[in-house]
Amino acid sequence: MSSEARHATRPPAVAGTFYPAPASVLARDLRRLLAHAPATPTAPAKAIIAPHAGYVYSGPIAATAYALLVTRRETIRRVVLLGPTHRVPVNGLALPAASAFATPLGEVPLDQASCEDILQLAQVVVSDAAHAYEHSLEVQLPFLQSVLADFSLVPLAVGRASAEQVAEVLERLWGGDETLIVISSDLSHYLPYTTACALDQRTAHHILALDVHLDHQQACGATPINGLLLAARRHGLQAQLVDLRNSGDTAGDKARVVGYGAFSFFPESRNEQRNAQHPIH
Repeated sequence: MSSEARHATRPPAVAGTFYPAPASVLARDLRRLLAHAPATPTAPAKAIIAPHAGYVYSGPIAATAYALLVTRRETIRRVVLLGPTHRVPVNGLALPAASAFATPLGEVPLDQASCEDILQLAQVVVSDAAHAYEHSLEVQLPFLQSVLADFSLVPLAVGRASAEQVAEVLERLWGGDETLIVISSDLSHYLPYTTACALDQRTAHHILALDVHLDHQQACGATPINGLLLAARRHGLQAQLVDLRNSGDTAGDKARVVGYGAFSFFPESRNEQRNAQHPIH
């Protein structure tokens, strides 16, 4: 990466569409979403899955995952963020050339040392085009900025890759309690409400079982999810379902809905519960 590129900041691309552009309005909406998130008992999360639609649709579900992190505000210092590409195809996992990502709430610096480290892997490439208008990563940042103190970012736009290739990247970045892994993914897309509920429930069962064979009909972020599930198996993590709803439950009609799930992953040895499942609201 050139010196000039490393000093560039990737500006917000979907502020004003997926979430409010004015910082004061965005901060207010995030406070409300997090305040209304139910308290879900769980061990400290090593990883979460959160949806990435417009906040009016998926914000309440995403908030239930991010509310779990509030008590670790000062502990988490690095966030490894993976989401699927929606606009620009990519072979492998793409880093941006930029040195920071901006939202209306401020800038988040990239962890340059970590980025340089994973660039040694054949499946990791640099593509500003893949990141320029990609919303799956960007919509997670205001939530992270709301619940965490200072942290750096490793943002990866995931294209054509195997679960093993994703897991290899996660292994390289695994770290300790200072590192959080966030997978950005919605679930089913544009199905009738009852059909979507049934499919999303089955998908949730697969995720809770750490089944690494999800397809893109079940989740648009199936590739990074499968990679996380493979890594979770290897590290002895357990999955917990935090929330499972769809756009018909929040702000959309029920004729064609998009499914949203929030999941937490943590070491089994710290868990005092067993795969609590929440019904669809």
